[in-house]
Amino acid sequence: MSKSSDKEMRLHEGELNVMELLWSNKVLASKIIKEYIGWEKNTTYTVIKRLINKGAIRREDPGFLCSAKVTKKEIQDIETKALLNKMYNGSLSTFINDYLGNRKLSLEETMELKRILHLNE
Repeated sequence: MSKSSDKEMRLHEGELNVMELLWSNKVLASKIIKEYIGWEKNTTYTVIKRLINKGAIRREDPGFLCSAKVTKKEIQDIETKALLNKMYNGSLSTFINDYLGNRKLSLEETMELKRILHLNE
């Protein structure tokens, strides 16, 4: 995301659906987005306009071609931070403890978590 924006971009589910298509396909005409998602034309164009106004996508003519201006990773980071702040007072350790507290991890999952933790030391 560009450094010019101090406000973090939050996207709702419909906007994320459009972004998933763009992240997978790089460039799509709005007509194709409408067909993939199955929305009415006005709904599709409204969501695309919102995403343009938020700075998430760019639109080029001719053909009303849309492409992502932000990466999936950037949006994942923003949404993860928002979830941690909203539900766990920003505490990653509280989230992990609550999330994993009642789960039985496989050996592979345990090894992967150990690997991740060692990479961050």
